[in-house]
Amino acid sequence: MTFPDCAAFRILVRVSLAALVLLGLAFPQRQAGAETKYPSKAVRIVVPFAPGGVADITARVIAEKLGGKLAGRFYIENQPGAGGIAAARTVISSPPDGHTLALLSNGTAISVSLFSRLPYDPLKDFAPISSLGFFDFVFATNSDSEFRTLADFIAAARQKPGTLNVGTINIGSTQNLSAELFKTTAGIDFTIVPYRGTPEVLVSTMQGNLALMIDSYSSMKGNLAEGKIRALASSGPVRSESTPDIPTLREAGVADYDVVSWNALFAPAGTPPEIVKILNQALREILAEADVKRRLLELGIEARASTPEEISARLKSDIDKWRTVIEKAGIQKQ
Repeated sequence: MTFPDCAAFRILVRVSLAALVLLGLAFPQRQAGAETKYPSKAVRIVVPFAPGGVADITARVIAEKLGGKLAGRFYIENQPGAGGIAAARTVISSPPDGHTLALLSNGTAISVSLFSRLPYDPLKDFAPISSLGFFDFVFATNSDSEFRTLADFIAAARQKPGTLNVGTINIGSTQNLSAELFKTTAGIDFTIVPYRGTPEVLVSTMQGNLALMIDSYSSMKGNLAEGKIRALASSGPVRSESTPDIPTLREAGVADYDVVSWNALFAPAGTPPEIVKILNQALREILAEADVKRRLLELGIEARASTPEEISARLKSDIDKWRTVIEKAGIQKQ
């Protein structure tokens, strides 16, 4: 090898070494950049209900807290509609990057059996993140009613089968199916009267047209406080933290009755596990905060986080439960 060749070789070695050094310095930076930066843009939470309801208010409380904890913007997009189909389609058609999330509920479980052609599978098309809160339904009557306890109503229903009217919102709602389950579990017969919305149910109850109504505590809280209606029972297996003075149906002798509704956060299937983990951990911390617990308890909701596996199992068990109720009630699929 001639001298010029050696000089060229030395230059080549130096350039190669310099390049390796630069690569070595750059590699950790690329590694750090590969770590999950979430959120990297605004996150929308699609809610399948109109503004102002329990689910909507819960979602807004959580969105505000998530924004502060994860240093990003979380906002609510309301997409009400039958069975939450429009909302579900929006979420599952979005990129699975954690920037579009869904609020699912007990109503999602009902939809599976209520609709003949549901264009999505909630167990396959969504990635569970965590529950947000759980709440019972309250069985209430007119303040002037002869029924002082739910046991009184049950006794009257047995004496005069089919003559007592029980009001709920629309057929297929959790409230409506709770009434159907009450029929079969208590072994009694009464007439279920469906209304378009809770205000109509309340008015009819206060006018004495209904022997009983079934709805969320938050929807009747004001009328209960003013003594216009009287609570007889709550639907959960144990007394709720929000209504500790209201006995359960089980206490009234309906041994196997258990209806607890819930709201939870899900993402599109395929969302990276690390993003699900970030959201789950944030929700665990948020839902343990005293002010969040207090704000939700005022709505009759017990704030409670879960693992993704726990809320997925709850969704599956509720699908099975409400399918049986719908079949027994002979409710036609939509």
